[in-house]
Amino acid sequence: MIDENRVEAGALSAAGVPAERVLEEVRALRAGDAPTHGGRLFAYVYDPAVPGLDELAAAAHRESAHVNGLDPTAFPSLLAMENALVAAAGRVLGAGPGSTAPDVVGSVTSGGTESLILAVKTARDAHPEIAEPRIVVPSSAHAAFAKAAHYLRVALDVVPVSPQTLRPDPAAMAAAIRPETVLVACSAPSYAHGVIDPVAQIAAAAADAGVRCHVDACFGGWTLPYLRRLGEPVPPFDFAVPGVTSISVDLHKYAYAPKGVSVLLHRDAMLRAPQYFAYADWPGYTMINPVIASTRSGGPIAAAYATVRHLGDDGYLRLAGVTRDAVAGLADAVRAVDGLRLMAEPESTVVCFTATEGGPDLFVLVDELTARGWHTQPQLSYAGLPPSVHLTVTAAVAPRVAEFGPDLTAAVAAAQAAGPVALPPELTALATSLTPDALTPELVAGLAAGLGMGGETDGAPLPERMAVVNTLLDAAPPALRERLLVEFVGLLQRPTW
Repeated sequence: MIDENRVEAGALSAAGVPAERVLEEVRALRAGDAPTHGGRLFAYVYDPAVPGLDELAAAAHRESAHVNGLDPTAFPSLLAMENALVAAAGRVLGAGPGSTAPDVVGSVTSGGTESLILAVKTARDAHPEIAEPRIVVPSSAHAAFAKAAHYLRVALDVVPVSPQTLRPDPAAMAAAIRPETVLVACSAPSYAHGVIDPVAQIAAAAADAGVRCHVDACFGGWTLPYLRRLGEPVPPFDFAVPGVTSISVDLHKYAYAPKGVSVLLHRDAMLRAPQYFAYADWPGYTMINPVIASTRSGGPIAAAYATVRHLGDDGYLRLAGVTRDAVAGLADAVRAVDGLRLMAEPESTVVCFTATEGGPDLFVLVDELTARGWHTQPQLSYAGLPPSVHLTVTAAVAPRVAEFGPDLTAAVAAAQAAGPVALPPELTALATSLTPDALTPELVAGLAAGLGMGGETDGAPLPERMAVVNTLLDAAPPALRERLLVEFVGLLQRPTW
């Protein structure tokens, strides 16, 4: 007898679906994604192109997928792996026995954003006497600091970066420190442009003021030390710098672990203590969490442990060398094209470029590169800085470098021939005059339709070419950009009934 009350909606089938068919569905859905391997995706994923590494990480993940990090006494395997990863990250970043930071401790988090939120939370909670805490960051600092400030009700004091160096002035960072400041932050390197902030000077200013200094090395913390060992002029940024009290480094970036694993390190246990949350004033188990999540799957930690153990120090040194050479090749390709210029000389694993006067429309260029199989990341103009194209370079890119130059030349020629995006005058007027509060559902729907975002099923699919969308966003001030993107993503995230 069939139960007429059975529910079927979206992923929930009425009677269950055979395993192989489910996998076929997943593979079919994945076919529409950007390629995570092959060296043609310059954002979001980190591929070392090491044979067998995916399989090893997947097997380790499977072994610990159902282990729960909530209680390390019940699952000591996870505690052991977490401690081993913290020790590895600390050693890479200038800590451990025999160093000037022998007592470094840390925690494994789900990613860089969680690490940065916890760094801000720890600094805030270390000063309960400060009613209105503040943090000082350069304008190039990762947006996760703004997210942390928003979540934690901490004021954000933003120091502009130089249009020439793309770095903050240490004197301006020092001047921004107030009695209410609980944390000063800097980047090694900044994500957008790949340049390393003057960490030593900023940390010294913070120490003189009695304030903690966090180095966001989520992006570069695992590669910069190896690049230094290869002879690159990497400035001081890690625990060898006096005044640096905490550092974050993502293992799912250049440690090449699967998503999502990051490590937040503190110079000593006393500095880390306010990071913990504990609660016993209820009839259930006493909750104690070093990170934001309570229940945590052991899968990502085990996968990261297996990856780091397998590649080893020599493996990471080799991968850093391969990546360095790929960065140099891509930078040369940009220099060789009329109409483009590097935003900064590469000093990490980022190649970032913009257009010169009379050069191509960058947003059209991004679409032309996409059409040729290169997936890059456009960055909008900001505070006098021009729009740019960001390339995150990994070891997997190295075999593709020779292909990129000719395709970049062809894409620039095609973008020049197509000319810049011409927004309809009414859209330009809206982007430059509309306030976020004035956006209505009807107006958002009209904008989306005008930009080619439509469809009655599977959300509102994006247009094949994004230049017009990026041009509209680039014309809008940051507050309106935020609201527009929230609304547009909201159109995409709709249930499939």
